[in-house]
Amino acid sequence: MTLRRGSDVLIVHSSDLHLEHDYTVPLRGGNGTAALSAVLSVARACEADVLVLAGDTFDSHRLPVELVERAAGLISAAGLPIVLLPGNHDPVVSNSIYVQRAISRAANLHVIGVTHEEAVVFDDLELEVWGRAHRGYGDMIPLEHPRQRSTRWQVVLAHGHYMPLPDRATPLRPSWLIGDDELAATNADYIALGHWNRPATVGGVKKAYYCGSPGYAGTVNIVRLTAMGRVEIHRTKLDATREPGAID
Repeated sequence: MTLRRGSDVLIVHSSDLHLEHDYTVPLRGGNGTAALSAVLSVARACEADVLVLAGDTFDSHRLPVELVERAAGLISAAGLPIVLLPGNHDPVVSNSIYVQRAISRAANLHVIGVTHEEAVVFDDLELEVWGRAHRGYGDMIPLEHPRQRSTRWQVVLAHGHYMPLPDRATPLRPSWLIGDDELAATNADYIALGHWNRPATVGGVKKAYYCGSPGYAGTVNIVRLTAMGRVEIHRTKLDATREPGAID
């Protein structure tokens, strides 16, 4: 692999694709993998180095083999590395899609909690992608025990609900809360969040970003880590008919 030290690194951030075969398929012309196709299309068009999927790529683990095989085929043909963080809908469990079905054979797919414990390192890009996978359907703290960076660039993935000051004393239901203190404790250049369908910039001292789901917002975030050390973030429509808009 050719080393690219000194070059820009381009990352596409998406989340909450919720690939499935029932509820929303009629809205997608009968294609349960349409959201994945759209995201991959944008990633290829902008010549992304890495695509990160910040949780709930699959709506559940109870999906037809045909749909999973179609998704695996799209991923394998994508021509770029993909880092997938399991979320609350598609956690790492014994019967998960990632360990039992065709998706596990996609060589360019890196699944945190399955193929990699918590971090995927791309030496050629001087990039580390770190996250904590959901390992069941109960509550968890997505940014607990942040990892110290080992490379020039670090991107953090987390799937959960942002609340500036989380109250975990009286949990009524799993919320997978992410607070300002936990964001600030990371050493990340970019924090890619999933769980919200709408795009948003959140956080106090340390900013983090929900990109919006393909089905609701129809957007992804494009992140450029420049050779000069800057982080440039733009949001763009999946149909690629609009110019990307800068976000802070």
